[in-house]
Amino acid sequence: MIKWLKKLVKGSDFVVTKKKISVIALDPRAGKSYGEDIAGLFSDVADISVFSMLDGSAAGVLERADLFVASTDAYGSPEELAKHIPLDSQTMAIEASFRWSELRKLKELPAGSKVLFVNMTETMAREAIAQLEQFGITHIHWIPFYPGASPEEDVHIAVTPDEMRYVPPKMETVIDIGQRVCTSGMMIEIALRLGLESLLEGPSFQEYARSVATSNYSFDQMFARSVRLESLFHILLESLEDGVIGINEKGEIFACSRQAEDMTCVSAALIQGKRCEEVFPYIPFAACLRARQTLPAKVIKVNSVNLSVEVVPVIRQNACIGAFALLQRFNDVEVRQNELRGQLLHKGYYAKYSFDDVIGQSAAIRRTKETLTRMANSESPILLIGETGTGKELFAHAVHRASRRAAGPFLAINVAAFPENLLESELFGYEEGAFTGAKKGGRPGLFELAHRGTLFLDEVEGMSPALQIKLLRTLQEREVMRVGGNRIIHVDVRIVAATNEALERKVREGTFRRDLYYRLNTLPVVIPPLTERGDDMFLLMDQFRRELNGDFRLTEPVQDFFRRHTWPGNIRELRNVVEYFIYTDHRDITMEDLPPTLLLSGDALSRPASAPAAQQDAPAPSMSDSFRFVLAQLYAASEAGTPMGRDKLLQKARESHVPLSQQEVRTILTEMAEQGLARVSRGRGGSQLTPKGRELWEIGQR
Repeated sequence: MIKWLKKLVKGSDFVVTKKKISVIALDPRAGKSYGEDIAGLFSDVADISVFSMLDGSAAGVLERADLFVASTDAYGSPEELAKHIPLDSQTMAIEASFRWSELRKLKELPAGSKVLFVNMTETMAREAIAQLEQFGITHIHWIPFYPGASPEEDVHIAVTPDEMRYVPPKMETVIDIGQRVCTSGMMIEIALRLGLESLLEGPSFQEYARSVATSNYSFDQMFARSVRLESLFHILLESLEDGVIGINEKGEIFACSRQAEDMTCVSAALIQGKRCEEVFPYIPFAACLRARQTLPAKVIKVNSVNLSVEVVPVIRQNACIGAFALLQRFNDVEVRQNELRGQLLHKGYYAKYSFDDVIGQSAAIRRTKETLTRMANSESPILLIGETGTGKELFAHAVHRASRRAAGPFLAINVAAFPENLLESELFGYEEGAFTGAKKGGRPGLFELAHRGTLFLDEVEGMSPALQIKLLRTLQEREVMRVGGNRIIHVDVRIVAATNEALERKVREGTFRRDLYYRLNTLPVVIPPLTERGDDMFLLMDQFRRELNGDFRLTEPVQDFFRRHTWPGNIRELRNVVEYFIYTDHRDITMEDLPPTLLLSGDALSRPASAPAAQQDAPAPSMSDSFRFVLAQLYAASEAGTPMGRDKLLQKARESHVPLSQQEVRTILTEMAEQGLARVSRGRGGSQLTPKGRELWEIGQR
């Protein structure tokens, strides 16, 4: 394009009138520099004139030009500028920046140095300093300097934009970064103002933009975008699996993809510009243009083939400027759903662990792995039961990897982490407009995404009764309906659920549905806690140490303590302890190196070394870690002669890194009251152990 324009200008058979650009600046040297920048890109198609206020050339009314480009300090205000140019003239402001090559020089100055920035006026100096700091030159202390300013005595470096005449004498280092240059954004605006967009494709524009520093929209991005837009629409049409037909606001056809040609048996070349109702009378384009709303997909028979046809309007600045029809073969919809679901494996919806990743040689863990390996071949739901931190999710991953669904997606969700309304939309999806904030087009739920795979429901006991009913129906019928939808979607999903509470008790209390319990409890497996896995804890500790690049070893007293510790946080707690040891920076870990919270979370509840569990005088009744923790805290409060409320118990739990919710504390206190172990008062009265409760705790310590 540029070569063609050069040919015209140099005297071919055609005549092209060159544009006229007038550059106005305060200082003649700055004006000359800006004029040279503009001429470097536009001299072939425009004549550039330069005017200055200081030399008087900008006085009076200037000759007419296609565009006046003025610096903000030339006349002082837009109103003053208007007095010096013809009426109805195009004007724009000069935007100046620095070249990257000059900024790199400034980056090399020693950090913390005091540096004068020398310019004609204080305003110009401060403006340039602000721009330099915007570009990251913040490692030095800038001091503005201008005629009339007094230099500081301990400053030995000066930087100036071609204003050497104002640099104070006896400066040890002077860096002249030259006049500031016009920004690439300003050059683009000049081209757009003068109708010279084609110049933006030239290599000179690209090279100029790469050399000039900018904090605005990247010229490279803008240039690439402008080039791509010419072919993007055509590429998009041909890459879509749906057929696409486009019309303008007059109902004239301007686009018909190859897929649409195949579905409707028409030729795109022959229908260009024709009225849509003449070629596609069965597509409700006119109704869409009138309503300015999307017309939902309907099944229409075309040439003995059922097509799903949806019509979408194109709204621009509150005006309907056309519409698109999206066509799908009806039978292709279900096939594509399955293909897309299969692609989820490449989006992170896959199981990351296998049974080989389960570390341990104890009989308990080997038995668990063998049992789950056999169960993995079944299609029945599996219920993993275990304390917090025992690795239930890892086993869920492993079950999926060992099952016949290993090639399908694996998704996991912590049921207790979501409020009821959000959990419903996460599990079952939602349609567009189902609730405030719903995404346009709706969103599939986890059941849909897990089609032909496995869905892991962690802490399933936290599900509300209403959602329990919906989950039960999904498991029975193998189908879901999105929130706000009216369409049944078939799903083929295997459920692995997990709980750290006794679901049987929740069933008795009426907070968990009995029918759902028996549906999930088809294949129950108890994941052994760390206290039942013997020396597996040391194998796990070695693995964590390697993962965290640690280097330490346990002394015998610490190993003995670990064997007696109750590990209420199980493997999760063990990993935290390993990380703590690494930061002690001790090679040999002694009892003094133990985390302070380790004693609070379990040491007070550990078995005495001198009395193994099998030889204790009176074994304490079986109780959960949470129950044991609350009992310990109430006993300590009893020793201090003070009651303890729920809020204080929750605070202690947080300090000890014991995962306890307010509901769990309330449930435990209710159980203690029913068993006569504690007196629970409402309000600020708190809770106190009864003699029976104190006796239970003391038995556990013997």
